Amino acid sequence: MAEYNNRPNPDDRSDNVEKLQSKVFHTIQNMERAEESLAYTDSEEQKQAIEAKNERRRESIDAFRSELKDEAAYQRNNQDNQYK
Repeated sequence: MAEYNNRPNPDDRSDNVEKLQSKVFHTIQNMERAEESLAYTDSEEQKQAIEAKNERRRESIDAFRSELKDEAAYQRNNQDNQYK
């Protein structure tokens, strides 16, 4: 039987800022596309669903931006500590 090494992967936060920026960008794109689709939607039910989803997207964007600030601060602090 093979012996397994149960060590967790190291915490690599080096690209979190870029990943979060990408998520914000793509979420905004999805919101804009959904808004455009409203013009072609006849069903009131579908319109409400799109509007509700976009509201959840706005909340996600706020959360992404908050996390983005935290990650940027972490990276700044980490860089400052490297040069001490």
